[in-house]
Amino acid sequence: MSIYTCPHCGEKTFNPIKKAVAGTMKSKGKPCPKCGKLCVNGKGASVFEAVFCLVGLIFVIYVYLHGLDSVWMYTHEMPIVIGIIAIMYIVPKIVNAFCFKMVKSIRLDAYK
Repeated sequence: MSIYTCPHCGEKTFNPIKKAVAGTMKSKGKPCPKCGKLCVNGKGASVFEAVFCLVGLIFVIYVYLHGLDSVWMYTHEMPIVIGIIAIMYIVPKIVNAFCFKMVKSIRLDAYK
């Protein structure tokens, strides 16, 4: 079930899973199954991932600095940080799968 169109050929060739792993503007992207040209998620996906990871980094620093304030936080500090890092990886992929439009890859090294 392909519901997203390729910006190169205009065919509906990307499903949410392929779109999620296509990456943001900093990645090489995924090739279109029809035309073979590389596609990525747009600028909005890059901005969302940057802001979301910055907020996650702030939470990690907060947990590190205030881990000794309570016994519960001290004993659960490592699982909290691991959970935040996992969320920083998973949530942008889910949002990329459904929210942002596909664009052509602009990286020069993607075509070598």
